Amino acid sequence: MLDVAGLSLTAEDKALLQNPQVGGLILFSRNYKSPQQLSDLVREIRICSPDILIAVDQEGGRVQRFREGFTRLPPMAVLRKLYEADTERGCFAATELGWLMAAELICYGVDISFAPVLDLDFGVSEVIGDRAFSSSAEDVTELAGAFISGMREAGMASTGKHFPGHGWVVADSHHEIPVDDRSLVDIETQDLQPFIQLMARGLDAVMPAHVIYQKVDDRPAGFSPYWIQQRLRSDIGFDGVVFSDDLTMEGASVAGGFESRAEQALAAGCDMLLVCNNRPAALQVLSYLEQLGHQGSSRIGRMSAKNSYNIADIMSSPRWQPAVDLAKQLIPIK
Repeated sequence: MLDVAGLSLTAEDKALLQNPQVGGLILFSRNYKSPQQLSDLVREIRICSPDILIAVDQEGGRVQRFREGFTRLPPMAVLRKLYEADTERGCFAATELGWLMAAELICYGVDISFAPVLDLDFGVSEVIGDRAFSSSAEDVTELAGAFISGMREAGMASTGKHFPGHGWVVADSHHEIPVDDRSLVDIETQDLQPFIQLMARGLDAVMPAHVIYQKVDDRPAGFSPYWIQQRLRSDIGFDGVVFSDDLTMEGASVAGGFESRAEQALAAGCDMLLVCNNRPAALQVLSYLEQLGHQGSSRIGRMSAKNSYNIADIMSSPRWQPAVDLAKQLIPIK
């Protein structure tokens, strides 16, 4: 899964998207100007590669790539107080936000948002912070589970991140190499619980953290056969998709050059490699995969949007306006 630079495709973009080793495209804020422009861009993309998986980070709060023309979504942390006061009301709100986020994206041909965040908010990680539903594993499980239900009702598959948990470390893996010094028991009894519980409820995919859990393995989780093959696949029995986090992030640099990062992520068990914001790196990884004769994972097809509708259909549904009003009510007042 790679990215493109602008609001429309260049000739190089079009050629790359037709490469059989490219199975996904992630969009960023720079790729968005308006709903119509997004619709035109997605149409261009689908002409090049009809079945490509189109993704975005549209969690809400700080992490919402498409804003103008889309409903502004609150950070998931706002649901914590609502849930603590009234669990039923909190879960209802989470479900409606999940549905709203997913339905609006699907209208424009986007398959998935990499959501929800299943990390716990221990109060130390600024990069996670209010992206987390709660500091409680039980609350995260219930709220994220409700959010996933809403996504599923709209026709969107879910991706839990950042396995097995990014919330304990202060360092931002985009710019640093985070190290979590806790024991396996601590991680399993806290951070890992929402992943395990939600996998049992049908979580579709996970994205491992570029975090080294040094008392468990000396490699970040996304490059670790222990975390992916042993813990995730064998012990937990997860058969969903494993997306690597972006291989250009600083947290991935411990795995060496870009070809080495790709090799180690695949060996660990990742189904799809993300290489973003660095076209030369993406070309290196593509060249490596071509030389390898890599066969893509059959699991990826499960992540395509299950429904197809336009924004007029959604806006005329009895569910849309109340969900929009709810989202507005939950936006924190600065």
